[in-house]
Amino acid sequence: MKLNKYIDHTLLKADATQDKIETLCKEAKEYDFASVCVNTYWVPFCAKQLEGSDVKVCTVVGFPLGAMSSNAKAFETKDAIEHGASEIDMVLNIGEMKAGHYDVVRDDVKAVVEAAKGHCVKVILETCLLTKEEIVKACELCIEAGATFVKTSTGFSTRGATVEDVKLMKETVKDKCLVKAAGGVRCRADLDNMIEAGADRIGTSAGVALMQDKTNTSDY
Repeated sequence: MKLNKYIDHTLLKADATQDKIETLCKEAKEYDFASVCVNTYWVPFCAKQLEGSDVKVCTVVGFPLGAMSSNAKAFETKDAIEHGASEIDMVLNIGEMKAGHYDVVRDDVKAVVEAAKGHCVKVILETCLLTKEEIVKACELCIEAGATFVKTSTGFSTRGATVEDVKLMKETVKDKCLVKAAGGVRCRADLDNMIEAGADRIGTSAGVALMQDKTNTSDY
């Protein structure tokens, strides 16, 4: 697969304006990225901007904390898909994962998967807040719930993706699920290392810099 198709070109900051989102979409079309990843408010605008291209609209649900009700996550998912999203990046219920309430965690993911009606669902584990054992268990729960991807990070917590986390997730899911690395991928070496570790998709705001083999210092 070409490098550009690994990238979810991302802008999730609270101060994102329409002009910035429009630029994101233009860059995504120019470089033919896999998707743009935006907050749900911007889904209809992005869908219109990307009409006629094969760049998908990806959006986040229960973001960035994951501590929303399953019904709210499911509603947000349905609404986003109705308005043009084709990929959903939901945040795991991290507190319930830490508490060992695995049925709750699995059912939360399943509610979004069902609401997505066959569309791609990526589950953000926020690996920086989990132990290795919890990462493994979370991956297993996501597989059971029917998720398409497990994803490392929101990019809004204490750190983003690490090669070690991606390797562990890939070893756990094997061919039952895909892996997305997000947060902190700022240069071509980072990108190459994540792909070598097993990442099938990369979430980054540095997509253009990566394609130009430059370093970007943005947070996500």
